[in-house]
Amino acid sequence: MKKIVTIIGARPQFIKHAPIQREMRNQFREITVHTGQHYDENMSDIFFREMKIKNPDFNLEVGSHSHAVQTGMMMERLENLLIKIDPDMVIIYGDTNSTVATSLTASKLNIPVSHIEAGLRSFNMEMPEEINRIIADRLSELLFAPTKEAMKNLKKENLKGILSGDVMYDAFLYFSKRSERIDISDIVLGFKDNQYIYMTIHREENTLPKNLKNIMKNIMKIKMPVIFSVHPRTMKILKNLFEIEHGRINNIYLIEPQGYIHNLALIKASYSVVTDSGGIQKEAYFSKKNTFTIRKETEWTETIESGYNVLCPGAEKIEMIIENNKKKVYKNYYGYGNASNIIINKIKEHL
Repeated sequence: MKKIVTIIGARPQFIKHAPIQREMRNQFREITVHTGQHYDENMSDIFFREMKIKNPDFNLEVGSHSHAVQTGMMMERLENLLIKIDPDMVIIYGDTNSTVATSLTASKLNIPVSHIEAGLRSFNMEMPEEINRIIADRLSELLFAPTKEAMKNLKKENLKGILSGDVMYDAFLYFSKRSERIDISDIVLGFKDNQYIYMTIHREENTLPKNLKNIMKNIMKIKMPVIFSVHPRTMKILKNLFEIEHGRINNIYLIEPQGYIHNLALIKASYSVVTDSGGIQKEAYFSKKNTFTIRKETEWTETIESGYNVLCPGAEKIEMIIENNKKKVYKNYYGYGNASNIIINKIKEHL
């Protein structure tokens, strides 16, 4: 049986890995390596439990560092491990430091790499994620593109992609019924469906103290309550910027990061979504929720074209944009819920 090493390290990768791992069972000997990029209970362990992902076979325990230090530590620890395991292929997901570290390490060891979620481009080289995507795509042998737009991007760069659809849509369809059984008022007391805006903010540029303060002040102008699922790093910054009383800053209710099922439940029950997360932009789109993305650009351009997603850098005039956002046309850009099946069959064929 062929050996495949799957590298995961950050919250979005756990979600993408769940349907892939289900599809891989009985077809490959799958070895899971957790880099330790996300290590907080609510950012890591909860996903393994609720999505029934098997516990990692190895954890590199890298933790939080600067981009260069974190990537270097991952490469050093991965090299020794990959030499020991000697896999037939390595699978990477998305655009994190775990992704780029693995693509560099495996390619130097002449181990073929499959990149799931290839071909995405924001065309903003100031984003660490954009650099990671480009390097990972250049070094990977199999490039699984989630959308036709991603396929076009690969073609422009003379790279050959495979249109697989989006594994996050697979996960969304699989876990949707479980999320609908959750009572929102159990998460945030007193809230009911369609009575709040759900928000996540975590990107480096948005959590610089000056920028985060500006974003929060603009969010406070929204006339609805806002439930803010706060990344641990973001919470530390917020505590230095604002006085938090009973878990609130004005109309903004602060809650801990949520597991996948609860996160879906909060999105589905919301009036609309404010985020800078690529994954949540899609989950909101799958849920047919208006989304306001706190960025200058997005790699998920289809959501913008549909009218469901509006770019709102710095959350400037967001209260007016929310009130006036009406035009939208829902289209299925992300496949039919069988992306993981297509990917595993292609890998099997390749090997």
